[in-house]
Amino acid sequence: MPVVQNIDGVPAYTTIQEALDWASQYGVTSYHTHIIAGQVVYMGGSTHDEITSAIRSGAGPTIGSSGGY
Repeated sequence: MPVVQNIDGVPAYTTIQEALDWASQYGVTSYHTHIIAGQVVYMGGSTHDEITSAIRSGAGPTIGSSGGY
């Protein structure tokens, strides 16, 4: 999964599917876009606030779990 950049600790990806796959660990099933250096990139969550809130809520993998994220 090529990460283009992290924004507020959240990875932005080159494909929608990569963003959805990453976000699924937080129970998020949507995505939104950012433009970085003229390129559209994809991030999990219907909004940036949705994914950052999901991360802050403590949802997601526990330390030591596998998953490659």
